[in-house]
Amino acid sequence: MNRLRKAACLWIVLVLCATALWGCRRTPDEAQVREAIASIAHAAESNAASDVVAPLSDDFDGNQGELDRRALANMVRLIALRGEHIGVTTGPVTLEHRGERMVATFTVTLTSGSHLLPDQMGVYQVESAWRKDDGQWRCYTASWKHSM
Repeated sequence: MNRLRKAACLWIVLVLCATALWGCRRTPDEAQVREAIASIAHAAESNAASDVVAPLSDDFDGNQGELDRRALANMVRLIALRGEHIGVTTGPVTLEHRGERMVATFTVTLTSGSHLLPDQMGVYQVESAWRKDDGQWRCYTASWKHSM
């Protein structure tokens, strides 16, 4: 019986070690970018300005100079101060490797239960470029156009 207990304990230790090693596996780059895009959408719906810009690089450029990182954060803060709510729905994300960088393309649908920016609600086609900064994927540029 003592031998059986030792074997069972050894088995449990091996399973726990294997589980710990599996948990330490690095998340694939593509999954990290997809998760970052989803986190931005969720943060925008929650009016969390700092969370919206967290996955963006410090030198982020939106629509060729139309919107930088600070301006985007301020826009989200303004929406929150007005008590507005924006709904954000992203479509499927397509990723393309370009050397050490990635380009993500997807659609995003913006909706609102209020009167904020009604001409800016609708469906947009988005192309965003990502690079690794200090081990984290960061969006350094994005462009979008109203598609509907």
